[in-house]
Amino acid sequence: MIIRIKKNADGRTSLSCTRDDGTTTWQSLDGSHARFFPRHDLTHYAVETVLADRGGFYGLVDSGWDLTDFGAPWPKGRLPVTANFAEMIVGLLDLERATGHLVTADDINQRLSEFSVEKGLSPPPRIGEDAVEQIRRRRAELFSAWDQVEPGDVLELPF
Repeated sequence: MIIRIKKNADGRTSLSCTRDDGTTTWQSLDGSHARFFPRHDLTHYAVETVLADRGGFYGLVDSGWDLTDFGAPWPKGRLPVTANFAEMIVGLLDLERATGHLVTADDINQRLSEFSVEKGLSPPPRIGEDAVEQIRRRRAELFSAWDQVEPGDVLELPF
């Protein structure tokens, strides 16, 4: 799958994903969503590629979910429970970005463990501090690449 995040001259952004079968899903965002979601989506990319997680956001899109399937009225149903693991990690890293308070591997593992207990699931494999650092490095590279995208241009990533 090819992921494209476009920075429009008018401040809007758009995300499109073209699957290997040629099907595409996309959305356009403006205002605060246009400022927040490219970095959120790049954080998803960093988490899901570093952890080789095919069950998160981009894995679902690659398997046929459209971007409009992620939210009410949930045309494909709620997120698969295990997709929430990536969502939680990304949420913690978004919070880290907003507050400057670094999240530790222990913080992430504790949250994933608590969620697993709540849902009666086996917890995912523990994430080590080295993996968290790899995610941060990858995210920083992606943010830098995004910052260099000129209005009208696109950041393109393989998944």
